[in-house]
Amino acid sequence: MDEKYKLVYQKVEAMASMEHDPIANMANIAALLHETFGWWWTGFYRVQGETLVLGPFQGPVACTRIQFGRGVCGTAWKMRETIVVPDVEQFPGHIACSALSRSEIVVPIFKDDVVVGVLDIDSKELSAFDQTDAFWLEKIVALL
Repeated sequence: MDEKYKLVYQKVEAMASMEHDPIANMANIAALLHETFGWWWTGFYRVQGETLVLGPFQGPVACTRIQFGRGVCGTAWKMRETIVVPDVEQFPGHIACSALSRSEIVVPIFKDDVVVGVLDIDSKELSAFDQTDAFWLEKIVALL
């Protein structure tokens, strides 16, 4: 898994060095991660006021807005840390954008020590994410 992430990281690093528009980079990162790992849903939410607003993603239609502190995404924003959820049905206040989502990882994106968005990834499998995913995904979003 580390080797796959290393290759993805190198590709993202190259893409981000050539493109300075964050939306364009989010779109390509979502596509690259989604295609490489085959997750159910891979995408970004951007902070706008007290709400996370849907950004570039790959996968089925998603929730458009998530309030601060709500669901896994809003909680990761509030706590300012990556959250790995082995079983979304066990997460208090989980927002079910899709009933097929079984596990999730959400990684906050920081700019000048302020959360400006989150990377949200869902899997149809239970316990699909671990600390290896958290480590690499944090490194990847830091390139934004």
